[in-house]
Amino acid sequence: MITNATTQDLEVGDVALMGVPLDLHSSFLQGPAFALNRIREALQSGAANLTAEDGTDLGATDRVKDTGDLDVFEQRGPEPIAAIEVGAGARIDKGARLLSLGGDHSVAYPLIKAHADRYQGLNVLHIDAHPDLYDQQDIGPLGHGCPFARVMETGKIKRLMQVGIRTMNAHQREQADRFGVEVVDMRNWRSDLTPSFDGPVYLSLDLDGLDPAFAPGVSHHEPGGLSTREVIDLIARFQGQVIGADIVELNPHRDPYGMTAMVAAKFVKEIGARLLR
Repeated sequence: MITNATTQDLEVGDVALMGVPLDLHSSFLQGPAFALNRIREALQSGAANLTAEDGTDLGATDRVKDTGDLDVFEQRGPEPIAAIEVGAGARIDKGARLLSLGGDHSVAYPLIKAHADRYQGLNVLHIDAHPDLYDQQDIGPLGHGCPFARVMETGKIKRLMQVGIRTMNAHQREQADRFGVEVVDMRNWRSDLTPSFDGPVYLSLDLDGLDPAFAPGVSHHEPGGLSTREVIDLIARFQGQVIGADIVELNPHRDPYGMTAMVAAKFVKEIGARLLR
């Protein structure tokens, strides 16, 4: 069983789960703010166990700790992004490796920024249907379609690779070229793709990177995506030291029978196993 803990309970080498209940930056539907406990329920469900496919049992170690949900409005300002960066930084500064559960994908910007400020030469592996490179959306520059533009503007990301993309329009292609983003779209996807990174790696996993047949519980259904098996294999296979990750965009309002929550829980186990290495 994964134990509950405070930030102060964290020790060097722990894996800290953190919920980020924010969906104010969603452009289409809200709902991802309610995903966190659905993922936790799936993790603790009697229908499965906490063992990853490499044999790592997240429930048999005291190094995996659930530090609860952020109060994303604790700054009492108009924009909760700052609170996310502060909460992430507090956990990283304890020496823990952070696995965040969203929330919409806007949360990736402050999460990655907190890591980039502490890990020089940070690489990012981004799994998604969408490149999320818009300079602006109708909801502003912090919309869930903009986080990787904001991340790359920091100048602190060594390399950004995006996998599973199948909605690249002209503006986002220009942005990808501008920032030097490596894009592996679904037309060019190969099941034996083995990315290799030199230095620390942050993994950002949007569940709509999967085909809706495997993950229907998302706000944006984009056909032609990855299978659950392909994502699991990619998580296990890519080379580099994983130092942080997020899993975002589960929308419980669109999740029949909790199917996508179970997929997210599966990814928690597989990513958690990598973070424990």
